[in-house]
Amino acid sequence: MIPRIHKRGQHTLGLLYYLYEPGQYEEHTDPHLVASFDHNAPDPGRDTSATLKQLQQLLDQPLQNIDEAERPKKHVWHLSVRNAAEDRTLSDEEWGDIARRMVAAAGIDDPDQGAGCRWAAVRHADDHIHIVATLVQEDGYKPDLDHDAARVQAQARTLEAELGLRRLNKGDGTAAQRPTSAERHKAERQGRQRTAREELRETVRRAVAGAASETEFFDRLAAAGLLIRKRVAPSGDLLGYTVALPDDLNAQGEAVFYPGARLAPDLSLPRVRERWSADGHAPDTASREPAPGGAAFARRRTASAAWQAVLVLEHGDDAVAAAYIAAAGEVLDALAKTSAAHTRRELREAAWAFERASRSHVRAERGHDRALRQAARDLVYSGPALGRGEDGATTAMAIDMLFFLITAAAHWHAKNNHAQQAAAARQAAEHLRAAYQAAAAQPLGALYQRGRRLGRPLRQRQTAMLRAALPELAEQILAEPGWYALAATLADAESAGYDPAVLLAEAAGQRELGSAESVSDVLVWRLRRAASLPADTTDMALGDHGTDRGTHRAKRPAQARSESRSPRQ
Repeated sequence: MIPRIHKRGQHTLGLLYYLYEPGQYEEHTDPHLVASFDHNAPDPGRDTSATLKQLQQLLDQPLQNIDEAERPKKHVWHLSVRNAAEDRTLSDEEWGDIARRMVAAAGIDDPDQGAGCRWAAVRHADDHIHIVATLVQEDGYKPDLDHDAARVQAQARTLEAELGLRRLNKGDGTAAQRPTSAERHKAERQGRQRTAREELRETVRRAVAGAASETEFFDRLAAAGLLIRKRVAPSGDLLGYTVALPDDLNAQGEAVFYPGARLAPDLSLPRVRERWSADGHAPDTASREPAPGGAAFARRRTASAAWQAVLVLEHGDDAVAAAYIAAAGEVLDALAKTSAAHTRRELREAAWAFERASRSHVRAERGHDRALRQAARDLVYSGPALGRGEDGATTAMAIDMLFFLITAAAHWHAKNNHAQQAAAARQAAEHLRAAYQAAAAQPLGALYQRGRRLGRPLRQRQTAMLRAALPELAEQILAEPGWYALAATLADAESAGYDPAVLLAEAAGQRELGSAESVSDVLVWRLRRAASLPADTTDMALGDHGTDRGTHRAKRPAQARSESRSPRQ
């Protein structure tokens, strides 16, 4: 149940016309009263002799009891209460009871006191009601509406439990502002999947990802095609900014601009500046060149940075963890922006869902998140990745590592009682899981085929080594289809000069594996990242002894053990 207090207004009659008329798209059906301060209030929806003017005059009558100079300039209070799409359809009696409890919770009316405001609740759809109230009490005093939004939200949580409705998580005031009804209808009219506000929020977040200065940030906004207005102090200092879509116009044909803070709390200019103020770059000196190894290198760096960040979320200070979580949002935005077509939709949805999880009341201590922000920057400036070859395989590797980072973020939020953020992170993780399956199919398929072609003596030796190194997981791994891909990876590691048993034990012990759908898949990417093995092995051929002859550089076992050691050690 979602209660929403709208902006206060001056015209009761105008709001009643909106509620009782069919609506711009005929979406209002059978408008009628379900409750009011007076059981005998006229209902223009069900009583043909009643008029909207009569209802308006009844509601506004207390205004006549006080001097005009003392009347509130905006006396119309408006609350809408909407159920979730999957909730059952409530009866008029149930909605009437909801209305009475909502006005009591807000401070609009208190039946026990007998001197509340006048109000009426109108239902014109199955799933919601609107409550209209006049903000002058019968005795001429004004109601106490301090924290009315928080009080109706608390009442909604109680009603959800009593009525068996979907239980929503309690908010903490850090969510982005929801689009208004007018914005949603405008988007539908223009054929947009998202409102202008939402499109702008996504575009600005992508412009922030990995940015190192104001100049770079505004250059990215301009390159994305946004209209930009800057608010400058008399001293010449930049105070803020607003952005607009070129084709989002008002009735006068003018572009509709939104301040950054109205898109999301962390997109105001001061909050955006915090991201790069602790990065250590001199203003406007950070390189905008692609990462040295292109898209594949950028994705490997992303995987490594995500891997290290998981440990911080599990064991670090909360302020530092909050910075890593915010930076993880930048990485997801950058990865979605540069992803191949077959993963783009799920990665975009993951970034969109995680946006809610990137903010909380724990103030982020910036600077510690430098590696993740650099990874986001590398992704942006390395450009779009191909969906195949090393680009595609390293994309799967990066998504796999990010899945564990986002899962750790969900656990961190849950531990800190951030219910909405934890739910958003879990939703993002599900989208990452789907993106991973799309990205990993080809590279893991190639490894699977190579693993199936390994000689029987080698596979028997690897099976014995697996049982010795991971006795608790061995049988599960051997039963997974991914075992053959892991066997090929172990052969690659041995060929490169690593001790596969040591490498395997370290890879399994570094982080939890309980949330993995396939333990062998996870170990493949951990091993290939730790040993710097090629992520894509499509063109690698089997050697004479049933092992793969790759082109990667071999390392001495001692060196390999040192470089693959967990950060925990």
